[in-house]
Amino acid sequence: MWAIVFAIVFPSIVTLLYFVVLTGPIAQLTYAVLKVVQFAFPALWVFAVVRKKFKWAGPTPKGVGLGLAFGFLVGGAMLALALLVLKPMGFFDGPQVEIIKKIQDMGLATLPKYAAAGVFYALFHSFLEEYYWRWFVFKRLRPYTTLAKAIAVSSLGFMAHHVIVLGIYFGWASPATYLFSLSVAIGGAVWAWIYERTDSLYGPWLSHMVVDAAIFLVGYNLAFQAGSLILPG
Repeated sequence: MWAIVFAIVFPSIVTLLYFVVLTGPIAQLTYAVLKVVQFAFPALWVFAVVRKKFKWAGPTPKGVGLGLAFGFLVGGAMLALALLVLKPMGFFDGPQVEIIKKIQDMGLATLPKYAAAGVFYALFHSFLEEYYWRWFVFKRLRPYTTLAKAIAVSSLGFMAHHVIVLGIYFGWASPATYLFSLSVAIGGAVWAWIYERTDSLYGPWLSHMVVDAAIFLVGYNLAFQAGSLILPG
C-alpha cells in the first residue's frame, strides 16, 4: 500500500517542482529526471520487488471501440467549446499569457519543437500515464477495495497534478480550474472502467492519445495562431 500511496503523491510533487518552483533549463532537467523516476517506479516495484510475471493483454475490438469513441467525443467537444465558444468570448485572454510564458519557459517556443512535444505527449506520454495510473495504481488497488473506490481513488490521484497546472493557467480562485480538474478525474474514471472491462490498456491509451492531441491543438491555436507567440529565430 505504501507503494500505491507514493505513486499517487509523487506526480504532484514532480509538477510542483518543474511547473511552479523552478524555471528555465533547471526546470526542464528536473522534469526529465523525475519523470524517469516516476515511470520507472511501477515496473521496478512489480517485477523486481513483488516479482510478478509480466502480463500484457493485446487490443480488443471492444476496448479499442470504447476508447476511440470516448476520445473523439471528448476531444471534439473540447475543441468546439474552446475555439468556438470560450475563445471568442475572451475566456482565454488571461490564461493565454500564462500558456505562452510556460511554452517559452519549457523551450517549446518554435512550432517544430511544440509539434514534437505534442507528438511525444499524444503518442508516448499518454501511454506512460495509462500504464502508471490504470495498470499500476488502479490495478494494484483492486484487491484491497471495491471497483468504485479503486476507480475514485486512482482518478482523483490522476487529477491532482492537473489541478496544479490548471491553477497556474486559470488562477486558483477561478471555477474553471476546478471544473476542468473534475473533468480530468471523470476522464480517468472512464479510462479505468474501460481497462476493467477489457483488461487491456490499448483502449484507454488510444482514448487518452486523442484527448491529448486535442489539448495540444487548443494550445497551438492560442499560442501560435494570429501571431500570438513571437517565435525566436
